[in-house]
Amino acid sequence: MTQDQALLFGLLALIFVLLIWGRWRYDLVAFGGLILALLLGLVPTEAAFDGFGHPATVVIALVLIISRGLSNAGVVELVAGWLVDAKRSLGQHIAIMAGLSAGLSAVMNNVAALALLMPVDLQAAKSAKRAAGLTLMPLSFASILGGMITLIGTPPNIVIAGFREEEMGAPFAMFDFAPVGLACAVVGLAYLATIGWRLLPRPGDGAGGSESLFELKNYIAELSVPEGAAAIAKTLEELETAVQAPEEEEGETLRFLGLLRGGQRLPGGARRIPIEAGDVLVVKADPAGLERTAAALGLALSEARQGDEVLKAQDLELMEVVVPQGAAVEGRSLLFMPTLQQMGVRAIGVARQGQRLHQRLRRLPIRAGDILLLFGPAKALPEATQRLGALPLASRGLQVIQRDKAKLAVGIFAAAILLASCGLVYLTVALAAAALLFVLFRVVPLRELYQSVEWSVIVLLGSMIPIGEALETSGGSDLLAAGLLSLAEGAAPWVILTLLMVVTMTLSDVMNNTATAVIAAPIAYEIATRLEVSPDPFLMTVAVAASCAFLTPIGHKNNTLIMGPGGYRFGDYWRMGLPLEIIVIAVSVPMILLVWPL
Repeated sequence: MTQDQALLFGLLALIFVLLIWGRWRYDLVAFGGLILALLLGLVPTEAAFDGFGHPATVVIALVLIISRGLSNAGVVELVAGWLVDAKRSLGQHIAIMAGLSAGLSAVMNNVAALALLMPVDLQAAKSAKRAAGLTLMPLSFASILGGMITLIGTPPNIVIAGFREEEMGAPFAMFDFAPVGLACAVVGLAYLATIGWRLLPRPGDGAGGSESLFELKNYIAELSVPEGAAAIAKTLEELETAVQAPEEEEGETLRFLGLLRGGQRLPGGARRIPIEAGDVLVVKADPAGLERTAAALGLALSEARQGDEVLKAQDLELMEVVVPQGAAVEGRSLLFMPTLQQMGVRAIGVARQGQRLHQRLRRLPIRAGDILLLFGPAKALPEATQRLGALPLASRGLQVIQRDKAKLAVGIFAAAILLASCGLVYLTVALAAAALLFVLFRVVPLRELYQSVEWSVIVLLGSMIPIGEALETSGGSDLLAAGLLSLAEGAAPWVILTLLMVVTMTLSDVMNNTATAVIAAPIAYEIATRLEVSPDPFLMTVAVAASCAFLTPIGHKNNTLIMGPGGYRFGDYWRMGLPLEIIVIAVSVPMILLVWPL
């Protein structure tokens, strides 16, 4: 092993550890790794930022813009309106929603597809009086399965296609992934709709079958006590008894967790200390409980002072939003969001599944998967949600949907895919033209153009591509390939291919799937070269395996996105995910060997 190889392996190990730890955002970790690789001389200076102009990076950005256009045109809402019916049985509902999720994910970014369908699924769960946690995980897994069907369905497919073009002179085409991806999706969806949801944890003890795992009563919020409030001179124990919901509203529970005075939390629960004007009450409740308590006791729902203009508005509303990975608000505290305050919007509650929050609400760093309760003017809430990079969990009625442009949007996108699939126009050019037409026809307003791109993914991919190329040029991928071959010495190629899939799946379960594809692609190519077989089945194996992150909430953004709304814990994912990964291996390996023979 050369010095460069040793340094490169050490750098990759450091990146993997930091990505798994999750203390810092993955795009910052990747970019920091790139800078360190440049300083160590592992990546040539002239190739430092080649990854940002790589076709795979450009295609992902364009797909995100087109996904925004399809969303703005109301295409998903129209389709969901035709298919979703809360009166169906749970299995039928999962089959329809999962099929819709997979179909949409095949032609648009799978995170965007889930973000559009999740509010629909939550509403259906509420109407049917069933646990949202029984359907959200199948919905998420289905979106991941659907992304495997086409080139643009998921970033790993785009990465693998770009790598093939560099090494073999031609990329995988739009529907080259379809035979394997479609087979995995069909079998996987059948499993999700019949067996998979039965493996999920049921609602907790005492929560009847109609109780949703998405319990808004888990919000931690702060209510300020103005002068003249009815709560003054009372204790927390007295208030809790006075404001409890009547028996017919038993779901709307409320608890007082503590008392803040002078910015400091009083010791213990401060349950018997008389409340004074200027105090802040720490409350655990649902939105209805917060509203009812604030009205009954004369408390303020936000940190705004009495007389603040926001409190005089006549159209104040509450909105629940979930924070995805890479959101602008991730890692920041509510204290450092002056733009929201200027709009008259406050984040008055935070729900973090399975954890009790001990910090002041406004100083609490927001994490991916958190649910925020926003309070402010109805017209300002959609823009505030967008600025946070969050996603609404309730109806999108406040969003302006251009339903009259749905046919136009679908036509433009279909034409781009058709031209690219027939080889008449290069895929990147076709998607760029579609994105430009979306802007010209205002399907995607100019102000939303750059907001549509998930820049954290672009930075991640642009940073990891040069490191992946360095792994190949330094001979590091040769060493890793040799090590994998030595583990399966004398075994048939299909056994080695299966082993490669298992290793890649394992990596994808604990780190970003795009980074997994970038690192695993050169190793797969080198294994095929050493075995003197076609690289295509090995590259296709990496594409499938890198997409299949079903064991943890951190392996794929969609898994993180559903954690809070579904009421899931870290250990819940493997229950349904492990059998699904085994199914994918059992289906994909024979299909890969059939469609892409060695």
